[in-house]
Amino acid sequence: MKDSAYHDCYILSALEEKNMKRFAVACTLVMGTLLTSCTETAAVTNADADLKALRENEAQWNKDFEAKDVSKLIAHYAEDAVLMNSGQPAAKGKAAIQKALAELVADPAFSLKFEPDRVEVTGNMGYTQGHYALTVTDPATKKTINDHGSYVTVYKKQADGSWKAVQDAAITEVAPAPPTAPEPKKKS
Repeated sequence: MKDSAYHDCYILSALEEKNMKRFAVACTLVMGTLLTSCTETAAVTNADADLKALRENEAQWNKDFEAKDVSKLIAHYAEDAVLMNSGQPAAKGKAAIQKALAELVADPAFSLKFEPDRVEVTGNMGYTQGHYALTVTDPATKKTINDHGSYVTVYKKQADGSWKAVQDAAITEVAPAPPTAPEPKKKS
């Protein structure tokens, strides 16, 4: 009887040890799955938050253009940013961009609206690609020009978590006006 009790305890102990190992393996798998899905969820959430931040930044940028507030407009750019527009030399650095924007918004006819069609983020870099509509006064003819086209803005996430434009380019889709024919010479 003593041997039988010992044998029963040994079998029970072996079964408990086997079940404990199974339980430990199951816990490890469940914890691993939870930790992996939390990490993936956090990555997706961060990417979603960054995409939302870029969209909100561009919505605010439109409001700042509408207000013609150069100090708010320049705040969207990084210190070493470059602004490129069709028919103009590139404005390199915040000081040059500020000067270009001040001249642009000083035009009483000035109006700019833009909207991203695509927003992408990878790590601390992102970009928007979209379309714009612009109204300005032609300095030569003093007539109003209605322009539209496409743009690409490349952003870099700053140490404070904000997104600043590092490259901003607009490309007109309006064909240039044909050259005017010279007036015929009058005979004397």
